[in-house]
Amino acid sequence: MERKTTIHAKVGKQELVITREFDLPVDLLFKAHADAALFEQWMSHEYGTTHVLKLEGRKHGSWQFRTVDADGNVLFGASGTIHEFAPDHKITRTFEMDDSAFDVQLEFLEFESTSDDTSKLTIHTVYRSADLRDKMLKLPFEYGLNMAHDRLQEVVGKLR
Repeated sequence: MERKTTIHAKVGKQELVITREFDLPVDLLFKAHADAALFEQWMSHEYGTTHVLKLEGRKHGSWQFRTVDADGNVLFGASGTIHEFAPDHKITRTFEMDDSAFDVQLEFLEFESTSDDTSKLTIHTVYRSADLRDKMLKLPFEYGLNMAHDRLQEVVGKLR
């Protein structure tokens, strides 16, 4: 399968820029990140079910989700604080994985309409250091991100 999400990482920098174009209007792309029930659908997969524990779409709000396997074992968890929430345009938030050696990251999610039926998501992520960013890139990060974005397109595309 072709990977449509691209990750740009300049050598020696502590940041990533992730881009993906979707066959979705920008309001649906944004809703996929702001609506807890919809987020749970596209973040769940064959290996686990994602549960949104908190999603406060507002400045000074917070968010938390957890993915568990069929036996209830936690596969992945993450949480953070929302610093900016501009519907259909931008979410600025922190992102911290549970039980991880990685420090908290700062993420700028920008939602852009490219036509009435298509949109683009740009995620600018800043890590504490270039070393931490490079360690993240050694994980199956790109694979997981593409899998999630493919699911987002599939699930949210049915709402059109």
